Amino acid sequence: MTTVTSTTESPSHDTPAPAPEPLPREQVIRARRGLVGVDWDELIRHRELLGFLIWRDFKVRYKQTVLGLGWAVLQPLCFMAIFSVIATKLDFGDKLGMPVLVFYFAGLLPWTFYSVGVQFSSTSLVNQQHLLTKIYLPRVFIPTSVIVTGLIDMAIASVVFVGFMVWFGIVPNLEILMLIPLLALLILTTLGFGYLFSGLAVAYRDIRFIVPFFVQGMLFVSGVLFPASVEFVGEKGAWILAANPVTGVVEGFRAAVSGGDYAFDWPRLALSAGVGLACFAVGLTVFRQIERRFADIA
Repeated sequence: MTTVTSTTESPSHDTPAPAPEPLPREQVIRARRGLVGVDWDELIRHRELLGFLIWRDFKVRYKQTVLGLGWAVLQPLCFMAIFSVIATKLDFGDKLGMPVLVFYFAGLLPWTFYSVGVQFSSTSLVNQQHLLTKIYLPRVFIPTSVIVTGLIDMAIASVVFVGFMVWFGIVPNLEILMLIPLLALLILTTLGFGYLFSGLAVAYRDIRFIVPFFVQGMLFVSGVLFPASVEFVGEKGAWILAANPVTGVVEGFRAAVSGGDYAFDWPRLALSAGVGLACFAVGLTVFRQIERRFADIA
């Protein structure tokens, strides 16, 4: 009979002990110092989140709707028809410098983006309070995503606008490249007002009642219904309207696509651009100041 004996080697004292597991990282979130206090590096790191929010807002906007993307075209078309009738009744349609339908559609493209963006963004934080109190994310992304989503609507309406230009035989020149800085100015201006009203709406809930009246009033002082030119409103009136940043964008859009028939008013456009950039800075500053209390007052 054979006996098998198994031996177990004792561990060597020279074997190093296993390294302890690293402790979970702890991230401390503090408000940044300074008047504005924007952490631009953080915004860049979370840019994919902004893209997700834009896609989400786009799907929610047209979910369970009858016309779907048709709403992006229906609103400017309806206003264009109404304003064209008014211009005909008041007998100033021939003084616009371009076909009436093209004149109003060119002005309604930037105006619709601005008005919808300001109204939707003003309630974006109030409607998503769970994002303010339960998790952390760059809060500025919430109104930004709502406003940037409007670029999709604007692109769809622009296709219809190109059809109007072809119908009336309007051929743009190199001035159409001005649409790029004008679009950037439009986005910054809309973001400025969106940040301002969305931040104030968290602290003061009656802001949501003020914003619709504000946007309706802006319609009549932004050069949408009539040109903001010296011939229509006089020298003093033209400068007053130019202090509205949307006026410069609306008038600039018309001049850029007119093929030279509608001239740029560069001094007043510069005034509108300066006011628009100031609105962006003020809106972002107010938003960041109120943001520090979002979790407490939301």
